Amino acid sequence: MPTEPTGFAPSYLVVEGPVGVGKTSLAQRLAAALDGVALLEHAEDNPFLERFYRDRRSVALATQLHFLFQRGRQLGLLAAGELGGQGPVVADFMLEKDALFAALTLEADELSLYEQVRERFAPAVQPPDLVVYLQAPAEVLIERVRRRGRPEEGPVSTVYLQQLVDAYTAFFHRYDRSSLLIVNAAEFNPVERAADFALLLEQIREPRGGRRYFNPAQV
Repeated sequence: MPTEPTGFAPSYLVVEGPVGVGKTSLAQRLAAALDGVALLEHAEDNPFLERFYRDRRSVALATQLHFLFQRGRQLGLLAAGELGGQGPVVADFMLEKDALFAALTLEADELSLYEQVRERFAPAVQPPDLVVYLQAPAEVLIERVRRRGRPEEGPVSTVYLQQLVDAYTAFFHRYDRSSLLIVNAAEFNPVERAADFALLLEQIREPRGGRRYFNPAQV
């Protein structure tokens, strides 16, 4: 049953974080609890992803352009007002993520081409009311990736995940387009533990803007 809304009620909420941190499952649970719509990136639909994890250099640009067009189409629907209506939109990605991954994986000439394509085709989307940024160390992420056992993620390495963790840390250190809730998710499981989810929901409904940090271990 959807949770009765109290306090702050975002109409557009994003859950972000590196691979394996649990953003998709959390976005789905939040959408259900808030009686909203889940907007998911469906990374498994990218036909280049498995090859990318095996050999990043061989298909990095193709992988990145597929994600750009896929996410652009989805966010274009959001910008056109074709999603939501009865409840909030809860997404497991933001368009800025695309440029973050591109800078991490593409060579300079590829990145220049990608940026030209992105400038031409990326839709204009209003920033979220709130971004929930899930943090966890690379060692925790690799364990979660192995546990969920997606075939395309088989070759994912701890080294790559550490690069992602560092890139996300740097990105959100500068991020100021919307309210930001930074969550220590290393030992926090709001998807499988009801008490953890209730704690997070309280934080999301707290009517405060700006940048906030939530460390459940200190609650």
